[in-house]
Formats: sequence, structure tokens, C-alpha cells
Amino acid sequence: MPPVFPASSVARWLLVLVLIAGVYFFGGFLVPVLVALIIGFASWPLYQRWVAMCGGRTTLAASVAIVVVILVAVVPLSLALSYAIKEAGSAIAWLLAANRDGVAVPRWILSLPVVGERLGAYWEQYLGEPHALGHWVQVFSGQHLGNIYRVVLSATGNVFSLALNVLFMLITLFFVYKDGDRISAQLDLLGERILPARWQRFSRVVPATISATVTGMGLIAIGEGVVLGLAYWIAGVPSPVLLGVITGFMALIPGGAPLSFTLVSLYLIGSDQLVAGVALFVWGSVELFIVDKTLRPRLVGGPVKLPFLPTFFGLVGGVKTMGFVGLFIGPVLMALLVAVWREWLRDVQEETDALRVRGHKQNLAQAQAGPDADAGPRPAQGAGQPKGAHDKLR
Repeated sequence: MPPVFPASSVARWLLVLVLIAGVYFFGGFLVPVLVALIIGFASWPLYQRWVAMCGGRTTLAASVAIVVVILVAVVPLSLALSYAIKEAGSAIAWLLAANRDGVAVPRWILSLPVVGERLGAYWEQYLGEPHALGHWVQVFSGQHLGNIYRVVLSATGNVFSLALNVLFMLITLFFVYKDGDRISAQLDLLGERILPARWQRFSRVVPATISATVTGMGLIAIGEGVVLGLAYWIAGVPSPVLLGVITGFMALIPGGAPLSFTLVSLYLIGSDQLVAGVALFVWGSVELFIVDKTLRPRLVGGPVKLPFLPTFFGLVGGVKTMGFVGLFIGPVLMALLVAVWREWLRDVQEETDALRVRGHKQNLAQAQAGPDADAGPRPAQGAGQPKGAHDKLR
């Protein structure tokens, strides 16, 4: 008796069920795995050179690469975030006190030309009264100011959970480095089965897209945050680490970094620190010009240029679904979607152009053959006539 379902169909459905069960049970580790894959893709060309220098010993190369990632990325980012959270807690504590007693009009707002007096009057009306600041914070954020303060304090208490995620990410990254070639070969085998005609192009576009996005957005944003954060500290701006972290996040959005240091410069100018404000603005403009004109084209290479709207959607969607790590994962995933979309459009355009060229060639061939080519060969004179008919006509 033949089986009710083919064996291949049963195997495929079992594989789908196993994948669904794996996503369900290990969904909490999805973000660390994505971070490890993104770091592995972005640093894979450098890692290949390091493997060659190590004589092909992948275990040694992967171990040293993990140590470098810890020293270069994990430790500095952890220190910066810890300082930023402490400064954010102090700033929110000041906001709570200001909300309790009312916020006086800052001098730098009153010193603004033309609009200073009007802005000061609005400030007194909407922020000078007690509990007015908390009202506007709740209107714009939907959260009470005390709840925001508790969230900031709880962020310092989740150290164990964050450390566990970082540890899992590093373990995953180690095996990505160590067994990357075998994983890539297996993905190529599966991709050739699923997309036989387009996998070769997609397999080249995906690593280039991830590397360009991480280098062009992530690393440059971190660098701008560090450089401008140091400039804030030199200029004497309050909470320079927190403002540097905010500037780094804003640098992920096109136009975010210039907006950040321009606002800080205006704050310094309004606080009677004209020289510091002008110097900070000039320094930020020069640094941004150098990055955009020299470093970014050299590091990125231009495989994928992500427009503003997909970048913004990637940032907002990543933060909403994955939290802080989504600031980096969201734009990368959006860049992959844009790259796949462009490759699909290119394939469609190539097919359309090929059909158009083929039709043009057929039209040229018909035109060269003449108008009688479609009618077929002419019959010979007298063909098809009865015998003797030609003689009678003559």
C-alpha cells in the first residue's frame, strides 16, 4: 500500500516544525545572534587576512579576534553607557526638582536676539509653574516623569541580563569566525536550491550591504560621538558623556550629528560662552566635512546608499522591537530589504531590456526582408491553371 503522504513532503514539514519550535524556545537569544552575525559579516574581510597570517589555524584566529572585539568594542561601549546612564539619572533628578518648584527662564533664552523676550514669556507661562514640566513630558512621551526616572534607574539594575546577552553574543561570534567557511558553504547549497538563478548575485550583495551599513553608519556614528563628546568636554558643556552618546545615536540619522552640535553650540553662545560656542560649531563642521568627504567614501565604498526614510524606519522599528541594540540591527535589516528590492528591480529591468532588444531585432529583420516576405513565395506563371489556359490567353 503506497504511503498517504510522500516521504519528501513529510521531511519538509518536520523541518519547518523544528524551525518554528527553535524560534519559539530560543527567541530570547535572537538579538545576540543577529548582533554576532552582523559583526561577523562586517569584519569578515579583515578576519580572512588574520586567518592567513595565523597559517590557517581558525581556532587561534577566532580566539584572538574575540579578544580584540572585547577590547575595542565591548569595554569602551560599556564604560560610555554606564557614564551616560549616571548622567541621565542626574539630569532626570534635576528635572524632578524643577518640576516640583517650576523652571526659571534660562539666561541664554532671554539673551537671544529678536525672539528672546517672546520665548521667555512662553517659558514662564508653560514651564514656570510647578508641575508644568511633568505635564508636558507626559503629553509628548505618554509617560510620567517619575516613571521615566524609575526606568533609568532600572537600566543600571539589569547588568546581569545585559552581561549574559553579551556573553552569548561573543560565544556565537567565536563560532561564526571559526566555522564561517563551512556555514557559508551550507548556505550557498541551500540558496542554490531555493533561488537557483539569483543566489550568486544575492550572496555577493548581502555581505557588501551589511559591511557598508555597519561601517558607514555604526562605526562612523560611534567615532563622531566620541570626537564630539570630547569636544563637549573641552568646551565645558554639562554632561558631556551623555551628550556624546546622544550625538552618536543622532549620527545614525542623516543630518542628526550637525543638528546635535549646532544645538549645543547655541546653548554655549546663549550661556555667555561665545568663543566656546563658535569654536565647537567650527570644530563640528570641519570634522563632519572630513568624515563625509574622505573617511565615509573610503570606508563604505558605496555598495548601498540607504535613503533617509528607510533609515528612519529601521531606527524606529529596531528600537521598538529590539530595544537599544535595534539602533544598529534595524538599519542593517532595512538595508538588506532595500538591497534585495534593488536587485529584484535590476533583474526585471534586464529581462525587459532583453525582450525589447529581441523585438527590435525581429522588426529589423522583417524590414530588411521586404514587404513581400510575409506573403510567402509567389507562384510560378501559369501554375495552378488548367492545361491550355495559358495558350488561350496568348
